[in-house]
Amino acid sequence: MSKVKLPTPLPVQQYARCVDDSRRPTDYIGDWPTAQQVYPVRVLPNARTRQPQVHVLGFYAERPYGAFAPHRFEMVAQVWLN
Repeated sequence: MSKVKLPTPLPVQQYARCVDDSRRPTDYIGDWPTAQQVYPVRVLPNARTRQPQVHVLGFYAERPYGAFAPHRFEMVAQVWLN
């Protein structure tokens, strides 16, 4: 499918498959995606760098921050909610 892109207009629900669940940081506290699982996501820019980050909806993360690099996911669907 396609690569992860920066925000799309709302109301849209995006879904992405985790393609890389390796290299979990040792100091990471929270939920971590599992390879080949599909998750509801939201792609937002990083506040500092403006680079896209994938936020898995419903995931809890305490530290460092609950966002993932786009190379870890492949977009599989986008559903319009209107």
